[in-house]
Amino acid sequence: MRKTAYILPAVVVALVLVLSSIFVVDEREKALVLQFGQIKAVKEDPGLAFKIPFIQEVVYYDDRILSLDTDTIEVTPSDDRRLVVDAFARYRIANVVQFRQAVGVGGLRTAEDRLSGILNAQIREVLGADQVTSDVILSADRRQFSNRIRDAARASALSLGLDVVDVRLKQTNLPSQNLEATFARMRAEREREAADEIARGNEAAQRVRALADRTVVETRSEAQRDADVTRGEADAERNGIFAEAYGADPEFFAFYRSLQAYEAALQGDNSTLVMTPDSEFFEYFKSQGEMVPVALEADAPASAPEEEPASNAPAAPAAAPAEPATEAPASE
Repeated sequence: MRKTAYILPAVVVALVLVLSSIFVVDEREKALVLQFGQIKAVKEDPGLAFKIPFIQEVVYYDDRILSLDTDTIEVTPSDDRRLVVDAFARYRIANVVQFRQAVGVGGLRTAEDRLSGILNAQIREVLGADQVTSDVILSADRRQFSNRIRDAARASALSLGLDVVDVRLKQTNLPSQNLEATFARMRAEREREAADEIARGNEAAQRVRALADRTVVETRSEAQRDADVTRGEADAERNGIFAEAYGADPEFFAFYRSLQAYEAALQGDNSTLVMTPDSEFFEYFKSQGEMVPVALEADAPASAPEEEPASNAPAAPAAAPAEPATEAPASE
């Protein structure tokens, strides 16, 4: 009984010591063995590990990629248009020893606070650099700024034992108090562009209209020229025919022209012509020894002049006497 009373407590104590000296490292974690705050061992491989019970302690750190959302900050690009930027980062603990030495017992909370400060500083530095405007930041090419922020933050975060895997800009907006002014400026720019387009369109329309007007004038001028040439040729041909007819029978031609003059002068229903009886205009109204009335009414048909007998018809012009033939001198 006495031996049993001593053996059982010894077994219990031994079991407690053994269990206290064994710890398990998960594949998603890294472990540090500390003795009085000093790092004695680093356990990065998953499995069972041992420590001195009651003297050494184990601190676990997450070995997965972690996420950090930064606070919303305002940046001022080179065009002095303030922007509200909200970013997030992906990071992991690359060196647990350096991480422990940098943040101490604060752990991830202290590390994220310091990493957030690094990210905010790099965001302001990159987005506020020269030749970086708000239009470029708000465009689809802002991926380059995220890469620059990531590289700069990674270099600064190495001192904390952290590896910054990625940085992205979630939101890049204008402050609410600047939205109305920005919208007004955008509206004015669009109106100016529209006015420029309208002016260019009017200028092009005027050029097209002027070209069309010039083409019309040129076409009409060419057509008028061709018509004048054709009319002149026709008048010349007509005059040639008249001249030929006049040369064939001058008296008949004079009679025909007089009839045309009568027709042109006595047109209309109420035309009245008053002339002296001995006027040449009535030459063909005269009968032998008589004169037609001086006043002629166009609406009353004038009596045709009596036809003169054939014996009184004007004789045809006598043919010109033939020139006497010149005798050639007799040859000696």
